[in-house]
Amino acid sequence: MSRRHVVATGCALAVTALTLTGVPADARPRARSVVTASAWKPPSGMLEALQRDLGLTRRQAQARLLNEARMIPIAAQLRRRLADRFGGSWLMGAVSQTLVVATTDEADIPHIIAAGARAEIVPRSMAELLLVREKVDDVLPAKPRVAGVRYVDAKRNRVVVLSAQPTVAEELIKEANVDTDAVSVVSSTEQPQPLHDVQGGDAYYIGVASRCSIGFSVTREAQPGFVSAGHCGKTGDATTGFNRVPQGTFQASVFPGSDYAWVAVNHNWLPKPAVSNGIGGTVSVVGSKVAVEGSSVCRSGSTTDWHCGVVLQLDTSITYPEGAVSGLTRTNVCAEPGDSGGSFISVDQAQGVASGGSGDCTSGGVTYFQPVNEILNAYGLTLVTDTITSPSTGTCTGYPKIYVGNLESGQIVYRPSTSYYRATVAGQHHGCLDGDDGVDFDLYLEKWKGTGWGTVAVSDSSGPDEQISYTGTAGAYRYRVVSVSGSSPYILGFTTP
Repeated sequence: MSRRHVVATGCALAVTALTLTGVPADARPRARSVVTASAWKPPSGMLEALQRDLGLTRRQAQARLLNEARMIPIAAQLRRRLADRFGGSWLMGAVSQTLVVATTDEADIPHIIAAGARAEIVPRSMAELLLVREKVDDVLPAKPRVAGVRYVDAKRNRVVVLSAQPTVAEELIKEANVDTDAVSVVSSTEQPQPLHDVQGGDAYYIGVASRCSIGFSVTREAQPGFVSAGHCGKTGDATTGFNRVPQGTFQASVFPGSDYAWVAVNHNWLPKPAVSNGIGGTVSVVGSKVAVEGSSVCRSGSTTDWHCGVVLQLDTSITYPEGAVSGLTRTNVCAEPGDSGGSFISVDQAQGVASGGSGDCTSGGVTYFQPVNEILNAYGLTLVTDTITSPSTGTCTGYPKIYVGNLESGQIVYRPSTSYYRATVAGQHHGCLDGDDGVDFDLYLEKWKGTGWGTVAVSDSSGPDEQISYTGTAGAYRYRVVSVSGSSPYILGFTTP
């Protein structure tokens, strides 16, 4: 299989503190500032877990989270733009410094590079690979040893079948009407099992002794509740909390086929937009943007608490002893019985609920989760989220200097605040502005000329998102953010030489 790689110039983002300095007395901007500058801090407990589980330094863990927060929205935008030409996307590097986006059409290369990603040409689109995987799911028997796991490997542009009986699996695939060049059978002893047990713990209980873990807080109209794994309980089953106080009732549950459920809770329980971080604190849940392959992801469960790893593959099918489940995400995060239903989160974005896996948190293992957005869509649920400033709320994230605020129609603000930043050497300045759809924001880079500010670079499209790249000499610089029309929150991220 031939491939063509195209690399866009880029580097890992440094993590630096945001420092505001004074401005020359005659250089104060006339327009007023809207909001105090702020810099995002990684969720408590996540850095420690990434250092432990991925072998990173603290600075590498910080850089990885910021890079992923910036790259994931870009990957989603490119997937929508490429449509049926999209061949998958994944992150590479110890700190996720490289986003790779695959396409079946060379004409997409300039668009991918312009977005800040690396392009790769592949013979099969993701849609084609998913159809192949569905055919493979249909033809292989529901026996874990023959084909316990089936997933799309975007990096290999193939469907991979993990089998303890590879010869049997290969013969069955040959008999099916599928492109055998698009399928690889790999000998494997991996046998996923649901992570449900009958031990006591501090998550939630179904019946007398069965225990699982809460996934994420949700609402359905005025009814609060939470999502969890379908194999934890069936519709109508009552639950009690970690303290054995009556809690709620399973409203709906699916397993096998999928592995999800939702539980409505009574007035004694107040759903929070948070996930336990294993060290006595919580990580805020801000949204549910899907992490791409290679992204770091952390799991919280009632048996083994907090562990992290990376997303290995999306759209995975596996066969449990109880039956096949499709549409899962495969990770190298460890888990054990009782962790079922627990939260998978990437930075501050909800990813899914733990379904099953193999191995344990002593020797390591593979764990699968049911994507949360599928659960929300299936039952008409709304994820309970925090309103904190997030590095994942737009495409202009992961920059070492980040400002957030609200811009009213016709308003002008300057950043950094009422000050400026000083470039001590010549080099490139990169600025990125992100607002809501439907508004028209413009971005200007200005330099102090000795007697006043002069514009050196402009990005003034008719939409909400603007980007500037400017190579200049040493000196004092600032950004001017303008609302031509419309009101919206905004994020301004930038780098300096």
